[in-house]
Amino acid sequence: MGANAKRVFVASKLPKHTGVSAWVAMLPPRSEKPRLEGSVTADVVVIGAGFAGLSAARRISEIDPSIRVALLEAGVVGEGAAGRNSGFIIDLPHEVSSDDYGGDSMSNSKEAIFIGRRAIGLASAIAAEQGWSHDIFDPCGRYSVAITDEGDQHLVTYAAQLAKLGEKHRLLDAREISEVTGAHSYTSALFTPGTVIVQPAAYIRGVADSLRHPIAVYERTPAIAFESMGQGWLVKTPQGSIRCDKIILANNGHAESFGFFKGRLLHIFTYASMTQEFDPSRLPGDRKWAATPALPMGTSVRRIPGQGGDRILIRSRYTYHAGQVVGEGSLKRAGALHDRKFGTRFPNLGDIRMEYRWAGAMAVTWNAVPAFGEIERGVFAACGCNGVGASKATASGIAAAELVLGDSSELTEIYRRFDAPKALPPQPFTAIGAKANLAFREWMAGAE
Repeated sequence: MGANAKRVFVASKLPKHTGVSAWVAMLPPRSEKPRLEGSVTADVVVIGAGFAGLSAARRISEIDPSIRVALLEAGVVGEGAAGRNSGFIIDLPHEVSSDDYGGDSMSNSKEAIFIGRRAIGLASAIAAEQGWSHDIFDPCGRYSVAITDEGDQHLVTYAAQLAKLGEKHRLLDAREISEVTGAHSYTSALFTPGTVIVQPAAYIRGVADSLRHPIAVYERTPAIAFESMGQGWLVKTPQGSIRCDKIILANNGHAESFGFFKGRLLHIFTYASMTQEFDPSRLPGDRKWAATPALPMGTSVRRIPGQGGDRILIRSRYTYHAGQVVGEGSLKRAGALHDRKFGTRFPNLGDIRMEYRWAGAMAVTWNAVPAFGEIERGVFAACGCNGVGASKATASGIAAAELVLGDSSELTEIYRRFDAPKALPPQPFTAIGAKANLAFREWMAGAE
């Protein structure tokens, strides 16, 4: 292709979501921003108004408040993948492994912690500025909980590694974690104070609504194509277009829909269920807490207080779907697993049914690095969160904004050092391998 040839990228598909997220259902109807209609201009177009896209827009405004940003959301803000998140903005990696904990491992863990805390720093600044209550944004920390001997041992090992890093933590025995959760199934726990717990749909809505001119948010406005025009780009939507200098792709797995990172992204879905409201007196312990599993692929649990009663969130099960769409059958099977997990942990709530069930997408790379950087002249990616999406996607958005504006920081230097996403095996080997790996890891997590 010649240097002056027009470059055209057309979306092969748009996001589709399965199930109703309880986080959205519990909020009042959204006062939506308008669709884009007609032709406008901007300095930067951000595609995707999730954790990455909103963080990118916010960071751009911090660096240079005069830059015109058009932020495109294919659906309604908060109803996409970000609003289907479990709401943990985590500062510590789930694993800080290596028996001897030598130089490279220590350095990698410190970088992961820096990434998480940079994300929390931006989120905390917005929360303070907007005066959000703890119902939306709560820096309360999290528990990692065990339900088996293997989980207990993992937490002890993890605590020792945190001690080497100088990170605050506290191990709890079965009685102590029972006093927190009201559940007698947990055998031990590890508390770390740095995690922030959010109501993810309310958080995403709140960040979008906090953005001010010259940032324009357009809802129900998918980017369906973009093409080069001179030194810039023309982004097309169903009812309009935007001429801009630069583009940030903050649409995670759907970067592949435009032809980027083909054969380098694994499209994974995770699932959650949330109960109907129940009388808080039926479950002793704290009325609000959040717990991730001791072992990978285990079960995350949150207790959410409300005026009409409390609810329990159960998140478990991961499945691979190359087409980036989950069927109702997958959701039903995940729901059955959630019911069993809920029954094991809270047998005294056996008559409480699940009111909401939903699936949420994430994009994973084989070598666990972000799909990040300048991928075409003037087109930048902040994709491939590899799980822990609220933290990593937020940080990727910040780093992408800084890269676009040439604002070097410790965060951008870390992102520059990441390898490129590794190519996956050809199909059907990727599908076979991914499904087998997920099934094996879920089996290894067992009761956790």
